[in-house]
Amino acid sequence: MFEALGLLTGSPWIYAVVALSVLLDVFLPVLPSGVLVVTAATAAAAGSTVAAGHGTMAGSTSTTVASAAGEAPSLPVLLLCAATASVLGDLVAYRLAWRGGERLDRAIARSRRLVTAQERLGAALSRGGGLLVVIARFAPAGRSVVSLGAGAARRRVREFLPWSALAAVAWAGYSVGLGWFGGQWLGTTWVAVAVSVVALFAAGSVAAYVMRRPAPEPA
Repeated sequence: MFEALGLLTGSPWIYAVVALSVLLDVFLPVLPSGVLVVTAATAAAAGSTVAAGHGTMAGSTSTTVASAAGEAPSLPVLLLCAATASVLGDLVAYRLAWRGGERLDRAIARSRRLVTAQERLGAALSRGGGLLVVIARFAPAGRSVVSLGAGAARRRVREFLPWSALAAVAWAGYSVGLGWFGGQWLGTTWVAVAVSVVALFAAGSVAAYVMRRPAPEPA
């Protein structure tokens, strides 16, 4: 499995796989889109190391992230793919929920989590702030809850889209940064990926805790 993923990060197909995973995980939160982004960014750190003339840090082919026969991903392209796919996925979920009709409304009404998120999101957007959208992007399934909730509540796209874009850039930047700095500090090995993924999940746990907190009562 590790060897296959290492070969993928050394191939141009990594951009398509990352984009597709990020696009679809709004509907399938079990997809490891964050892990893919972190792994690819760690491989990008390998490219900078080789370019500096210190390629020996990578170690053996069984433990390195990037394939020796491949080319390390481009960090700006990886960031652009992840952020763009995140926004597109949010918009698809938003539009589907907008057109979902009464059946979707009944399904949301049966979920306390969706109803609560919808109410909090509506209040936040009405006040001109959408920090909840950004926080939810880091929480497990939070992106799905917020995007579907915004569409089902018929929030205007100009209220939702800017915050979705900010959330996408923040999440993609954080994930890419974790992989990059982890590769720089710990070497471009699976140890660096594991440490970076733990940091990614830690941010998700904090975001989930914030989302579960009851909304403050209006003054």
